[in-house]
Amino acid sequence: MSASPSSADIAQLSDSQREVLEQFTAVTAQSPIEAIPLLRRSQWNVQIAIAKFFDGETADPVAEALAAQSAAAAAAAARPSSIPLAAPPNALARSSAHTPGTVTPAPRVVPTPTSVSRRPPLLIALLFFPFSMLWRVGNGFLSLFYTLFPFLARFRPTSASSRARARRSQTPRDTAARFIRLFEEEYGAATGLEFFEGGYAQALEIAKKELRFLLVVLQSDEHDDTTSFNRDTLTNADVVCFLKDQNIILWAGSVQDSEAYQVATALQCTKFPFAALIALAPTSPSASTQAMSVVSRTTGPTPPAALITKLTAAITTHSESLSRLRAQRAVHEADRAIRAQQNSAYELSLARDQERARQRKEEAERVAQEEAAAKEAVAVAGLLESNKAAWKRWRASTLPEEPAQGPETARVSIRTRDGERIVRRFAGDAEMEQVYAFVECMHVERDEKGRVQGRTEKPRAYEHVWGFQLVSPMPRKVFGSGEETVKACLWPSANLVVEAIGNDEEEEED
Repeated sequence: MSASPSSADIAQLSDSQREVLEQFTAVTAQSPIEAIPLLRRSQWNVQIAIAKFFDGETADPVAEALAAQSAAAAAAAARPSSIPLAAPPNALARSSAHTPGTVTPAPRVVPTPTSVSRRPPLLIALLFFPFSMLWRVGNGFLSLFYTLFPFLARFRPTSASSRARARRSQTPRDTAARFIRLFEEEYGAATGLEFFEGGYAQALEIAKKELRFLLVVLQSDEHDDTTSFNRDTLTNADVVCFLKDQNIILWAGSVQDSEAYQVATALQCTKFPFAALIALAPTSPSASTQAMSVVSRTTGPTPPAALITKLTAAITTHSESLSRLRAQRAVHEADRAIRAQQNSAYELSLARDQERARQRKEEAERVAQEEAAAKEAVAVAGLLESNKAAWKRWRASTLPEEPAQGPETARVSIRTRDGERIVRRFAGDAEMEQVYAFVECMHVERDEKGRVQGRTEKPRAYEHVWGFQLVSPMPRKVFGSGEETVKACLWPSANLVVEAIGNDEEEEED
């Protein structure tokens, strides 16, 4: 599969391919980058590409494009070499006549832009410069002559090229806007007519999509009946009200424009003014397939009552099938809406179930994490308690014996946290840490000979933290474990109280 086209691919297109791309984008309003793949699949045939864009692609687009190209070449060979642009389209009409009530296909028309003139080489331009100057001067005198005598303008010879230059080629939307502006300038802006501001192909597609009737009005500015038809029939209050009541799409154009001329040729218009009512109808009485078809034709000057009667008969004939199609589409739309609601409800229920499952999973993970954290905390607390007990046994085994009474000893009275009072002597040169160790290890189990029971090794990677402090009540003074010697702090005697700090104080309260 080829990669998506980019601006570099657009720059590599040939002149003819760029013209086809401009035609396709003007009708479909699609971006060039999105239009190039479809044009490539259609062998750069703009008619087939637009039909695929609006109707969908077939199973074998390449074969269809090749067949359409060969058919177009055969039709071009059979067409006359030159046909004036403003000539009546009956020169291209088929020999078969349209009987009243006959349903004929409504072809899709792609407007072909006017060919752009190119400058000749410089040498040729210099050689023909005198002749071109003479032609311009002569043409200027003729224009001045026809200006001074306007009644002679109708006898002025015209050609297809001159009429093509009279109106600059524009996009279908701009051409429709120009026609509407000129119509309002001529017949007033308060006629009540609502012209479709777009191309014929777009109007045809909207009529097919919305199952509406499309009224195509083709006119020739040079025809004598155009003005009377527009003033007396098209802008008639009854006709305007009828078009609005029936919700008919109104598209109009002048055959002096390229698109309207091609539409007149495709619809086989033989006389102006021309009006064709197009709707989605069966291709034949016995066929089950339906396509956009011309269900009514009106040619020449027609009174308002006759036009309304003819359009009413066609609408009455084909409104039943359109109503049936509208009902089918309504059923399909209702089914689609029900399926969409069911899918939305299913997706909402699925999202709720997924959210509940996610919440349960998160709750289970949170509980598992809490249990793991609790187990880890218990394990850490157990290890800490074990190390603390081992440290107490080791430190109790290293405490010296109580010294005898002497001038270098201090007599210390210690009241523990459970209210017990213990009196012990300590050497004067001993550090205060020894007093703390004595208080910490006073409840370590010993045998009859005073030896510590169990292993007395110092635990590794353990740093003991004192859970209490020694305080002298009067005057109150706190002695830390890192103070000076016992002689400097407690000699000759002292009364100390054991006060819990931190977690040990909270445990005591509990």
